[in-house]
Amino acid sequence: MRLRVLGCSGGIGGNLHTTSFIIDHDILIDAGTGVGELSLNELARIDHVFITHSHMDHICGLPLMLDSVAGMRDHPVTVYATRATLEILKQHVFNWKIWPDFSVIPNDEQPAMRYQAIDLAEVIDLQGRRITAVPAVHTVPAVGFHLDSGNASLVFSGDTFVNDRLWEVVNGIANLRYLIIETAFPNGEIELARLSKHLCPSLLAGELRKFKGGAEVFITHLKPDEVELIMREVEDCASGFCPKMLLNNQEIVF
Repeated sequence: MRLRVLGCSGGIGGNLHTTSFIIDHDILIDAGTGVGELSLNELARIDHVFITHSHMDHICGLPLMLDSVAGMRDHPVTVYATRATLEILKQHVFNWKIWPDFSVIPNDEQPAMRYQAIDLAEVIDLQGRRITAVPAVHTVPAVGFHLDSGNASLVFSGDTFVNDRLWEVVNGIANLRYLIIETAFPNGEIELARLSKHLCPSLLAGELRKFKGGAEVFITHLKPDEVELIMREVEDCASGFCPKMLLNNQEIVF
């Protein structure tokens, strides 16, 4: 599996884009503003979109993508998320008030989008590429994803806070090679991190101490105006894990 980072910032500005990863040519993990990095033809090739949670920075590209490619496709894009997240999307986005309901456009028999509910630990197998929802702790229902190519695995935490259940899963993945985990705020904003259910470097260090594996660790979702400070603090707090900042357009093959 080849993952390309379309967006990995906690905000926008200049070349910064919010969370979206493309796997091979046909799978999206989240649909933040990074989706705009793709050409129209690339967008039209996406068959599967996995959503971690319903916050705007992770879904805002989805409505526009569907609108842009609906006439270029002969089968629906499948949107995978938990039942709670799908219900939020139905009620608050694809409701004809914020955006048309593409699950019935152009008609019920041949819609541009279909929903598929997923449960924690449920494996979605897409031609040997196995994608599994893993626990996340956030202000709305949320998950991360375990991506397994058969040769190696990558885990993306999604937006999460202190989360023992995640590490129970991660520590059981024998072929784990990469871990992408969020750290949104610097230590000076730890109370904001707690309130918004995000990590800061000191909390990240506590979480990584629960990690028993040797995977390469990448940090994502940093607030744009505090990137350098957050990464300095990450290096100070979690230097034993040698974490690196995830970069836009970075490719990870596993």
